[in-house]
Parts: sequence; C-alpha cells; structure tokens
Amino acid sequence: MKLDLSRYVRPFAHPSAVIAESVLLPLLVVGLGIWFNPLDPLWVRGAFPWAWLAPMVLALRYGPLPGLAATGVLLAAWLAFSASGWLAGEFPKIYFLGGLIVIMLCGEFSSLWVARARRAEGVQVYLDQRLEYLTHQYYLLRLSHDRLEQDLLSRPMAMRDALSTLNAPAPADAADALPGAAALMRLLAQYCQIEAASLHPVRAGAADAAPVACIGPSAPFDAGDPLLRHALEEQTLAHVAQAQAAGARPSRYLIAAPLMTFDKECVGVLAVEKIPFFALNDEILQTINLLLGYFTDGLVRQRGSAALRAAVPDCPPDFAFELQRVWRLREQSGVKSVVVALAYPAQPGLDALAQQIARQKRGLDALWLVETPTRRALATLMPFSGAAAAEGYLARIEVWMRQHHGKPLAEAGILAHVLPIDDLPPAALLQHLFDACHVPAEARAPRTGA
Repeated sequence: MKLDLSRYVRPFAHPSAVIAESVLLPLLVVGLGIWFNPLDPLWVRGAFPWAWLAPMVLALRYGPLPGLAATGVLLAAWLAFSASGWLAGEFPKIYFLGGLIVIMLCGEFSSLWVARARRAEGVQVYLDQRLEYLTHQYYLLRLSHDRLEQDLLSRPMAMRDALSTLNAPAPADAADALPGAAALMRLLAQYCQIEAASLHPVRAGAADAAPVACIGPSAPFDAGDPLLRHALEEQTLAHVAQAQAAGARPSRYLIAAPLMTFDKECVGVLAVEKIPFFALNDEILQTINLLLGYFTDGLVRQRGSAALRAAVPDCPPDFAFELQRVWRLREQSGVKSVVVALAYPAQPGLDALAQQIARQKRGLDALWLVETPTRRALATLMPFSGAAAAEGYLARIEVWMRQHHGKPLAEAGILAHVLPIDDLPPAALLQHLFDACHVPAEARAPRTGA
C-alpha cells in the first residue's frame, strides 16, 4: 500500500503534468474555499490564508515557477470574484505580497535541495559504477589467484629455477649420449606434468630403442610410430591433435619432440606416452620445446658460441653461448630476452663498479665488461626477461648507487641502454651495443672474472 501511494505523491517528471498540476491544484483550493467559506473563499480576512497552501506545495515540489503560476491562478480568482461582485473592497496588497514572498522562499528552498539531491544521486550512481567495477575486478583477481595456485601446485618451480638446473654440470655417471638426461626428465615431470615418457638418442637419423632416461612405466619403444616418424622427418615437435587432424593412423604417443641443435642436427627424441588431458595445451607444448632447446644447446656449448665468436672474437665464450642460445629460443618459442648495457667513464670512484654490480646478477645472467683507457661498458644478458625485468634491474642498481655513492646513475655519468633480443641477430646486436656505448672496435677485450 505504501509503494502504491508513493506513485501518486511523487512529483511528476513530464512538463505537461507539472503545468496541469500548477493550474488544477489552486483551482481545487479555490473550490474548497467556495464550499467551506463562501463569503471569503480565498481567506483574505481569515486567521490563516489557507488558499496559499496550494502555491506553497507546488513551489516545494517543483520550484519557484510552478509556485508563481499557482499564485497567478489565485490572483485571477480574486479578480474574477471582485469583477462579479462576490468580493467587495480594495485589492489585498499585503495578502498577495506576503504570499508571494513565502512562495519565493519555498521555491528557493526547493531548488537548493533539488540540486543537492541530484548531486547526491550523481555521486551515488558513480559509486555504484565503481563498486560494480571493483567487484568485477576482484572477481577476476580471485580467478587469477586460483589459477596461480593451481599453477604453483602443478609447477613447483619457476622457469628460471628450472633452467638453472639444466645449467648445472651433469653427474659423472651420466649417459655419454645425452649427459644430464635424467635431470631433464625430472624437470619435465615436475614442470610439464608428464607422467610417462622416454628420451632416446638419435644416431644417423634413427632413434635408439634403449632410452637414456624415463619417466614412469613405459612400453617398449616403437620406432615406426607415425607421430614419432613425423617429428623426426619434420624436425619439429608433434602432438596427437596434429596427427588426428591430418588423418594419420592412431599413435601410441601423445607428444614426440626432437632435440635439435642450433645447426639442425638431431641428437635425441622425446616420446611422451601419458600426460593429463588438461596439460596438453599450447603453453605446455611451448614449455617442452623451450626446455628441450635449452638442454640441447648445452650439449653443444662450444659449437654454439663458435659462430658468434668468429664474428666478434673478443666476446667471452659464456656470454657468446648464452646470447646465441636465447636468440635461437626467441626464434623457436618466442620467449623474450634483453641485454642491459651500462656505459660510464673510467674514473677512480667507479673502478670496482662492474664487480659490485656482478654480485647482484641473477642465476642465468651473463656479464661482459668491455674496457678502454677512458670508458667502460658492462653488458648484462638477462635471459627470458622483458622490459619490465630490465627496468627492475636498473632500479636496483639505482638504489645501490644512491646508498653507496650518494648520487643516481645519471649524475655519476652512467648511461643505461636496454636492447631487446628480437629482430637483430646476435652479431648485429653486439655491434649495435658497441655503437650505443661508444666502444671502439679495437678495444673490446673481455675482463677475466667480470
């Protein structure tokens, strides 16, 4: 009942309805005055001017203009009564002047509170929109957090930690064909959720039946499996979805991935027999490709750095190998890396800067200090890192400089250059780095222990 009544009491929004109410309501009051007080229907001589209630209500509901319109109706009624002889006497100036002042005050009060109400409604609408947006963002954040928790449970280590284990030297009793194969298989089981797989060396284009490392129970090796043959012939990772789409006969394996070196030599093949259904996705396949490529490059470390060192003889072997490795992985898997170079003048206060910065490097980073009589250039290769990681690295060095030298990098004359490993091959990238750091070609010898 309360809700139904509010529909009729609430002010009208349509202008025609407001005009109709501004005319009919004072006429209704005049009619009631004729009924209850026919000798003085406007209560001009009464103890209280009841006729002014209609303009007051209209002024409070809609503002001063409807109140003035209702006042005009009362004025027209008095003129009509006076002309017909119903009411005698002079025009009641004080009566209408006082009523007009009251109507103006009520209209001003109404306008003020209508503006405040609209402002409050606007703020409320904005707050409701913000609340809806924040609720949506919180829901997405919760989903993202749940996804991260699932990834953390399924992947107990980060990618950099995983690759650091592949950089560790293989044990003395490792297989001669693929040293460190057991560590690679353990990493694949932990990081890629592989439940059953085997790693086989490849000699003269044929895979050995005897595996060098296994995950879980596996059936005897099938060298004639169509998925396996396709992976070896095309020299690329193949999975069961591709085979089904191509219409090939069913394969026993779900994933077959060759171990290809930088010079397109196949040294092994990974055959995966069992993996969870939801783990067989593009991200896991890319991760398997990345881990196998990183492992295979480690097997041919000297050959991997030879091509780059032939173009840049002064480049340290470790730096050249890591740069060549991340460039190849960028081409194969699209994983980003970056080189951060710090160029600074040779002065007594900065002699030990390279060694001090080297202590802050991460596990996979590689350093190269280029020295000249007047300038120094320290290049830091940050594998599998983007621009955000480079900015964080420079921010840490900036804080360290302020703490130990009392001034930022720019005031110390240290210029930072960030070079993403993207389109330029390693040799061209190093030449671009030398040009940016103003390093002469005849003075690019590595410093031992940097």
